[in-house]
Amino acid sequence: MEPDSKSSPYASQQKVFDELGKGVLDNAFQGYNCSLFAYGQTGSGKSYSMVGYGVNKGIVPVICDVLFQTIETNKDSEKRFEVTFSMLEIYNEQVRDLLSKNNPKGGLPIRQNPKLGIFYVQDLKKVPVGSYKEIEQRIEQGTAARTVASTNMNATSSRAHTVVTLTFDQIYKVEGEEKKKSSVMNLVDLAGSERADSTGATGDRLKEGANINKSLSALGNVISALADLSMGKKKVLVPYRDSALTKLLQNALGGNSKTVMIAALSPADINYDETLSTLRYADRAKKIKNKAVVNENPMDKLIRELKEENEKLKQAMMAGGVQMQTTSGMSPEEVEKMKKDLEEEIRAQLLANQEMLAGAEGTGMSWEEKLAVARSDESVVAGSEGRKKTELHLMNLNEDPLLSGVVVHFLQKGDTTVGRKDADPVPSVCLSGLSINKHHAILTVSDKGEAELKPADQGAKTKLNGLPLTGPTVLSHKDRILFGSNHMYVFLNPKNVKSAEASLPSEITWEFAQKEIAQAKGFAVGSSGMTKDQQIAQEEVLEILPLITEVNAVSEELDKHRTFEVVLISAAAQEGGLNSTTGTKVMVKMKDLLTKNTWLWERAKFMNRRYIMQDMYERWLDGEDISKIPKEEDPFWEPTEDVLIGTANVFLQSLAYALDFDDRVAVADYKGQEEGYIVINVAPTTQKGKLLDEDFFVDDPTELLNKPFHFKVSIRSAEIFKARFSLGLHIKYRVYKDQEYTQTKMIKGTLTPEFNHSKVFSFPSIEQEHLDFFESGCITFLVYGVQEDKMADSKLSKMTTRELRQMEKLTSPSAALVEKSKKYPSEGCDHIRSELILMQKKYKRLEQKERRMQDLCREWDNKPPEEKQFDPFYRVVSAVANSSGTKFKTRVMMVNRMLTAKNLTKNGGPTGKGQVTSKGTEKDGSSACSIQ
Repeated sequence: MEPDSKSSPYASQQKVFDELGKGVLDNAFQGYNCSLFAYGQTGSGKSYSMVGYGVNKGIVPVICDVLFQTIETNKDSEKRFEVTFSMLEIYNEQVRDLLSKNNPKGGLPIRQNPKLGIFYVQDLKKVPVGSYKEIEQRIEQGTAARTVASTNMNATSSRAHTVVTLTFDQIYKVEGEEKKKSSVMNLVDLAGSERADSTGATGDRLKEGANINKSLSALGNVISALADLSMGKKKVLVPYRDSALTKLLQNALGGNSKTVMIAALSPADINYDETLSTLRYADRAKKIKNKAVVNENPMDKLIRELKEENEKLKQAMMAGGVQMQTTSGMSPEEVEKMKKDLEEEIRAQLLANQEMLAGAEGTGMSWEEKLAVARSDESVVAGSEGRKKTELHLMNLNEDPLLSGVVVHFLQKGDTTVGRKDADPVPSVCLSGLSINKHHAILTVSDKGEAELKPADQGAKTKLNGLPLTGPTVLSHKDRILFGSNHMYVFLNPKNVKSAEASLPSEITWEFAQKEIAQAKGFAVGSSGMTKDQQIAQEEVLEILPLITEVNAVSEELDKHRTFEVVLISAAAQEGGLNSTTGTKVMVKMKDLLTKNTWLWERAKFMNRRYIMQDMYERWLDGEDISKIPKEEDPFWEPTEDVLIGTANVFLQSLAYALDFDDRVAVADYKGQEEGYIVINVAPTTQKGKLLDEDFFVDDPTELLNKPFHFKVSIRSAEIFKARFSLGLHIKYRVYKDQEYTQTKMIKGTLTPEFNHSKVFSFPSIEQEHLDFFESGCITFLVYGVQEDKMADSKLSKMTTRELRQMEKLTSPSAALVEKSKKYPSEGCDHIRSELILMQKKYKRLEQKERRMQDLCREWDNKPPEEKQFDPFYRVVSAVANSSGTKFKTRVMMVNRMLTAKNLTKNGGPTGKGQVTSKGTEKDGSSACSIQ
């Protein structure tokens, strides 16, 4: 629901925002520096607090609006006001000017004023503004730049800090002397904090190399140090220099400023830890005591001080720089670099002082002239709302709702080309970033007002409504277009609002477009009938899918020979097996296209690696030679490790009756595909591991209670189908509540290893929980294969990552089958025929099982009423129903013995009504039996 200023709780929030904004302005008019911070976890409403939504204004618009309302009430001709606006973003320790089209590689430099000791951003654009509407236009301009940067992978909204700075000068005369009262208002929207596991900060070897949330960590350290100082502690070093953010906000945090910090909290119970952390952060921050003073000085004094400082700086430059205190052991190169850095600092400060001096003396452009130049700036986006109602256009979609709908491209009659700015000729719509070709796509608007989209270059990646664009297609209102890997747009036709799809929502969002792409890739996106765990898994899939597209594009451009895909690991395929309580886990599979080695990453690890990959890609764009990066710092590199081939689950119901289990159990991977089998025996034994007599069994599992029980797990042999796992195979498993895994020896050089492994497990006294484990639990056997960092085929090294990924898609089982059926129809039919034979065999086995269960039901139905007891009947039927593998020998023996025992008790003879007898073994390996 869109917030309504008249509804609760938005009305109460709006009142708080209004009062807070007016309070900040009251201090600004008195001449105090003011700062306002909003921080909290991602999704807690920080941006809503600062910017607002719909009819509800955030704190920044409230401050700006009230500021100019107050200025307009001024009737004093001897008093004038000057307001300048700047907007910057800090991402990955780089400062970007959001009001400038040209930002240097590596970001704008941060300098320190030697006299005041405070930091400032060199060459930051400070724009004069004369009304609230002009500020709105500048915020829209900055947000558009932020959106483009986010789409181009330079920054993401949840990972970047946004700093809006208003410099408010009041110049007036007192007894003929001109004075200046100045206030700097810093309005800061901090990046969203997240759990450590959400950013991969736990257990990832590359976490130290990333700048993710570095500013937030540094800010926390600064706040803690300032709080200690305020509480009276001595010799506390405040680490302002640890990050770009703390440098720029040094004065706001612990100097001459009145500072307000807003802690945004999430009410969701899953964010409990983050909420608690935010509250602790706030409790620490409120202990800081700043000493704010009124910034009021005579203009003559300001001019005199600036001239004196400039003279000192000029003399230092003429003398070859300032005297430096070098540290022993510094090389000549290090000394020269330090000298060069100091000279740059002096030169930058001299230029800044000269600019301030020109403004104070009136020798440069007057305030009115600067304002006129700013108002004539064509880069300010304005007046597009009317055109949206009449013209065909593309509107951007972004994962941050505040950045959606910011970038609009209007389509004129004829061709509108889409591509990179380095194309010749330059395209109408310039995009940059991953998977964008120089000539990417063409949008053609006909005389009838219809728009057609077609690829401009062979191989250009464009998706329309979730599906790849293969040829010219006429667009309909609300069609979703994805250019490359990141640029998502919705096509809007105000002249014909009838959509080709009747089920479309009234407003197309980023989430809707991503669900559509996921659905096209085969993922279910409906939530009806899904459990909470399944819904969480679906949300994670929808979150990771676009990121997978992104990192695959990075891998192709950097030629890293890696491919990534989302995989869903069921509970049965995890290390805990069917006993696992974690449910389905969403993971990312990385595959080396040269060696065919694979790795599985958890979401946390993948998210961290993705940000480091982004950083590497940016450095590559800046011209850095990334081939010299050590492999330990390469996010695409991973040391070879044993790979989980698959799992096999053995149910233990036979142990509840002191019977053995002996079977060839299939090994299935996370997709459920058979990768081989292992021959396993689980049998009750003596304490020393001697097998019990064949006649030993119990009629009722409760007979085992309070008695010692021992059983042996034996792994005889295995067979694995894929040849690449012949480098080495081993199996590990754990029983019941064991913390440590039991592992077989490593067998190398074969796909049919003979493990001959056995181990005895003992329960000193059988409790009910042990019987429950036998009845419904299982042992999960994990089969691992050795991987080597060795190229499977030396010819592959000559191919690019893009070529290898295309070859990988063509050689996948499903694609291979389709292609083979096209080229060789007979071979395709042979494959289908073999599949049919296997299904027929499976159906035959299931049919046999059904007949046995029906016979059991008829047998029990003919019993006298006093013998029709549920528990014995349930045990017999479930023993048949839960038959494992392709053989039923163990289950048949168990049913036989149980019925034999009952008939011996009832009839006094060796055989009787209801005995199960084995009929031998079928050709397919299953045992057939019947009820006599």
